[in-house]
Amino acid sequence: MATLKRGRSTATVDDHVGGRIRDRRITLGLTQQQLAEMIGVSYQQAHKYERGTNRVSAGRLFEIARALSAPISYFYEGVGEQGPQQITLHQRMQLEDGHGNHSGNGRESARSTGAVLNSPSDSPATPSQPDMQKVDGRELSH
Repeated sequence: MATLKRGRSTATVDDHVGGRIRDRRITLGLTQQQLAEMIGVSYQQAHKYERGTNRVSAGRLFEIARALSAPISYFYEGVGEQGPQQITLHQRMQLEDGHGNHSGNGRESARSTGAVLNSPSDSPATPSQPDMQKVDGRELSH
């Protein structure tokens, strides 16, 4: 069975939540070991949560929030404040030239489009071109 890699935005949220756990723990003057004991995990696991290496489940985040006397929303504050990323002119050209391969099932097209949208940028595309549509917060031309 193949394992799926986490998407860039998912990993970013995991990293952010982990960083907020660490910030709150340090603010309260707790060690990783102390936090780990409070939530019933090893200090290694607490470290992995803080680094974003291991994803924090909903139930575990509830326990962490309770142990750190913070609302769950605290750990998500600031996520996505950078706003949507613009696609580059090169990425737009790949989409328009058919590198997104719009034949076949919708999942494959979505994966191809996601790969193009998440590739490294070389120059930002101009958002003032005609016939623009927004897809996942990004403007794409038809």
